[in-house]
Amino acid sequence: MKKFITAIILGSALILGGCTRITDGEVGVRVSTSGVIEQQELLTGWHQDVIGTVKTFPIRQIAVQVADQKPMTADNSPLDDFDTTVVYNVIPDSVAEMYRNKSKSFHTPSSDGILLMGSYMQTLIKNAIVKSVRQYKSLEVNDNRAKIEDEIQHIIQEQLKAEGLDKALVITAVQVSGITPNKEIQRAATEYVRSQNELKIKENEVQIAKKEAERQAILSANAGQSIAYMQAQSQLMIAQAVKDGKVQTIIIPSNLTALGNIGGK
Repeated sequence: MKKFITAIILGSALILGGCTRITDGEVGVRVSTSGVIEQQELLTGWHQDVIGTVKTFPIRQIAVQVADQKPMTADNSPLDDFDTTVVYNVIPDSVAEMYRNKSKSFHTPSSDGILLMGSYMQTLIKNAIVKSVRQYKSLEVNDNRAKIEDEIQHIIQEQLKAEGLDKALVITAVQVSGITPNKEIQRAATEYVRSQNELKIKENEVQIAKKEAERQAILSANAGQSIAYMQAQSQLMIAQAVKDGKVQTIIIPSNLTALGNIGGK
C-alpha cells in the first residue's frame, strides 16, 4: 500500500511538473525531507523534487571574481586597486561529498544554482594575491601581470592539494583585470621622470655652451693669426716694391713718434 501511494505521488509530481531539470554542465544532489544529503549525484535529465528537494550545482567554468583588493607591495605601499577572476571546474562525482562534508559557508548561492566551494575559493584567491603581489614593487606589478597570474594559480593549486581538494577542484584560468598603483608613488615617479628630463636638458645646454665657447676661441685665435699674416705679407710686398723702384712715396712707419725716432728709440 505504501509503495502504491508513493507511486501515485510520483506520478502526480510528474504530471503537475514537480521536477527539477539538470542540464548539461550541471550536477544535482537530492536532499531528503529530513535534510539528509544523498551520496549519489543526479546527472542530466528531469528529477522529481516533490519528495525532498534537488539542489543544482554548476560544474564547468565557474568564475569567481575578487575585486577592490589593496595588497601590499615589496616597497611597503598598498596598491590602490587589484582585481582578479579565477575560473575553475568541479569534478562531477565529487559534488555530493563536498556538499555533505564541507561547511555550507564555503558555498555561494547564485541564480544558476549553488557555486560549490565558491566562497572558499574567494578566500584562497585573496590569500594568493597577497603572497604574489608582495614580491614586486608598486610600479613593477603591471609589468609582471602574466607572472602574477601564474603565481596565483600555483598558490591556489598548492593549497587545494594540501587540503586534499586538488582532485575535486581544477583551476582552468586566472585573469588579472585591473591593477592601479599607489597614487603617491605614481606622483613621485612622474616627478622623478620630469626632473630627470629637465636635468638632461640642462646638461645638454651646458655642453652646447662649452662647444660654442671653444668655437669662438678657435675663431679668435685664427683671426689673430690671419691678421698678423696679412700684415707681414703686406710689408713684404711694399718692401719688394720699394726695392724694385716701383714706389715713389715715402713710407712713414705707423710707430714713428718723432723725427728720426721710430718706436721711441
